Amino acid sequence: MAKGKEARIRVILECRSCARNGVNNKKKKSPGIFRYITQKNRHNTSSQLELRKFCPHCFKHTIYREITK
Repeated sequence: MAKGKEARIRVILECRSCARNGVNNKKKKSPGIFRYITQKNRHNTSSQLELRKFCPHCFKHTIYREITK
């Protein structure tokens, strides 16, 4: 089996409410944005991953969406 075709890949989840408030800057990583790193199975979940997790910057549970590296 060729490398790079594994089913499990690492994904980065970023808080969507912080991004909507203007804290997120697309060109550089802002220190106010909180991110989680997790894994997903690309064969079972081909779409972008969305999870509700706690954001210490917003002090509440918010939706985290998968971003590109």
